[in-house]
Amino acid sequence: MGVGNPNQQTDKQDALKQIIRDLHAGVPVEKLQKTFADLIRDISPEEIANMENALIQDGFPPEEIQRLCDVHVQVFEKSLSQVGKPSKIPGHPIHTFLLENKEAKKQLKQLGKLIKAAAKGKTDAPKIRLLETAWQRFREIETHYARKENQLFPALEAVHFTGPTQVMWGKHDEIRAKIRETDSLLKEQKWADLSGSFRALASAIQKMIFLEEKILYPTSARKLNEAAWAAIKAGESEIGYAWVKPSGVYDAHIAKAMNADPADQSKLPGTAGEGDTMIKLSQGQLTEEQVNLLLKNLPFDVTFVDEDDTVRYYSDTPDRIFPRSPGIIGRKVQNCHPPKSVHVVEDIIRSFREKEKDVAEFWIQMKGLFVHIRYFPLYDASGKYRGVIEVSQEVSGIRKLEGEKRIMEG
Repeated sequence: MGVGNPNQQTDKQDALKQIIRDLHAGVPVEKLQKTFADLIRDISPEEIANMENALIQDGFPPEEIQRLCDVHVQVFEKSLSQVGKPSKIPGHPIHTFLLENKEAKKQLKQLGKLIKAAAKGKTDAPKIRLLETAWQRFREIETHYARKENQLFPALEAVHFTGPTQVMWGKHDEIRAKIRETDSLLKEQKWADLSGSFRALASAIQKMIFLEEKILYPTSARKLNEAAWAAIKAGESEIGYAWVKPSGVYDAHIAKAMNADPADQSKLPGTAGEGDTMIKLSQGQLTEEQVNLLLKNLPFDVTFVDEDDTVRYYSDTPDRIFPRSPGIIGRKVQNCHPPKSVHVVEDIIRSFREKEKDVAEFWIQMKGLFVHIRYFPLYDASGKYRGVIEVSQEVSGIRKLEGEKRIMEG
C-alpha cells in the first residue's frame, strides 16, 4: 500500500527521521507523542512499516528505528485510556464503520439531487456521466457490508451473539437487491422509475445506519474484548473499505501483543512454528512455506470446511472472487451464507455425508465475470466423510477457447 504522492511520503519520512534523531539525542518519549500521533493519524500501520523499511534502506540503523515502537505503543495506550470509547479512536474498526456511514449519508444526498434532476428531464450527456460516476462510487457501500459480515459478525458469533447478525445479514441482502434494481434502471435510463427505486434504497440504507449506530456498534463494544477487536482490525484490509482510509493510531499488532497470553508465545508475531520442518504428504514432502506458496498461487479459490461444518482454511489468493478474511476461520459454514441460502448449503452437505452426490456445481455472472463454483466432498481411507472443499474459478477466458494450443507452441 502506498503513502500518497511522493512529496507527502518524503515529508512524512523526514518527520520520522527527526523523531528518531530526537530520541537518539535523549528527548523523552512523552514529548514526542503528539508529533508521532499527528504523523500517523492519516496513514495505516502498513504504511508506517513501509516508511520504516525505507529508512533502513536509507541507512538508518534498525535499532534506532526500533525506538519508534516505544513511541507508538505509548500513543496507542494513551488513545485507549484517554478516549475510552472505540468509536472515538481513529483506526478502530467501529470508528472506521462510523466514518463510512458519515460518507454514505453525504453520497446519498448528492445522488438524490442528481437523480431528482434526471427525473425532471435534465439528462444531457455531462449530467448523465456525472450521475453514473457518482453511482459507481456509491456502490462501494457493498464493501462496508461485506466487512461487517466477514469480520465483525464472526467475532460476535464467537461470544454467542448470533440472532441479530443473521437478521442484519438478511437486511444487507435486501439492500443489495435494491442496489441491483437501481443499477439496472440507471443503465436503462428509466428516470422516473429510477427516482422511486433510489428513494426506497436510500430509506433502507438510512434505517441500516440507524440500526448499526444505535444497536450493533454499542452492543459490539460491550461484548467484544480488545483481543477480538485486534483480530477484526488485522483482517479488515483483506475485505477493503468504502471510501475511507483508516488511521494508524489504532494498531492491531500492538493491541494483540498487549493482550497476548505471555505463556503462549505462538500468539506473538514472529515466533514459534516458522522453521523448515518438512510436512510429509502422500506423495513427496513440502515445507510450510512451500505449502502456503502452492495454495496461495492456485488459479482458483479454495475453501475447506471440516466434518463438523467448521471453516478451517481458505486460500488467500491475491485476486479472490469472493471476499474472505481471517474472521471466517473457525466459523460454522451455515453462518457464512445469507439466511435465505442456508438450506441449500445444508442440503449439499447432507447429500455428501450420505454419499448421494460427489459434486455440486453452480455458475453465475457477476461484474463482467463468469464464475464456476463447485463443491466436492472429502472422505478418508475408510470412507468416512471428512468435509467439503469449495472451488471458485473465473472461467470467461476458458469458455472462449477453441481448437488447441500445445505446450511446445509457447
